[in-house]
Amino acid sequence: MGLFSIDNIAFTLGGAPVSWLELLGVIAGLTCVVMAGRNNKHNFWVGYIYNILLFILFWQKHLYSACLLQPVAFAINAFGHWRWTHPKSGEESSQDASALKVSRLDMKGWCQALTAVVAAGAAWGFVLSRLGTVWGKGIFIPDPIPWLDAFVLMLTLLAQFLSAQKKWDCWIVWLVVNAANITLYLSAGMVFMPIVSGLYLVNGLWSLWTWFRLYKEENK
Repeated sequence: MGLFSIDNIAFTLGGAPVSWLELLGVIAGLTCVVMAGRNNKHNFWVGYIYNILLFILFWQKHLYSACLLQPVAFAINAFGHWRWTHPKSGEESSQDASALKVSRLDMKGWCQALTAVVAAGAAWGFVLSRLGTVWGKGIFIPDPIPWLDAFVLMLTLLAQFLSAQKKWDCWIVWLVVNAANITLYLSAGMVFMPIVSGLYLVNGLWSLWTWFRLYKEENK
């Protein structure tokens, strides 16, 4: 696959190889989240590239749950692109009438979201725990940590869906996701991606505060 192969090494870090594919994914991902944290609507264009790069990377790493997330994430990204730039009546930002304002989940919304994550994560974890061991032997290589992979998937989908609707709460979920991703990536033998997840954590904390300020300004 040329450049888009984990065997095409850009450099080594701590004795572990970092492929060009992984490096490009990291650059795209960091660019996307920094732009989102700054309330920049153009982050979605970078997000499309990021989804494609991650799909290839995770497929080659046999992280099937993370791999299958990318087409869904691509669709959510497109939905968010539309929502951020086409607010409904009463949802307009006070700073830009063509932009969606920051809002928050209520307690009912949080309960519904977490219930969905637990139910879907349990179901998908059950599937992953048997994929390559009980089902699809010789076709799939077993997921190294299926249950963590499954719940990270569901939390990531939740974070992306909340981000698409410009909910301040998305950054709380992103903090949990990036903390879990550090463990997930280490289990897959990655060295560079865990470091990047740490950078995502820092950006998430900064964005949590930035979006809270926007929320207060736009909902006076």
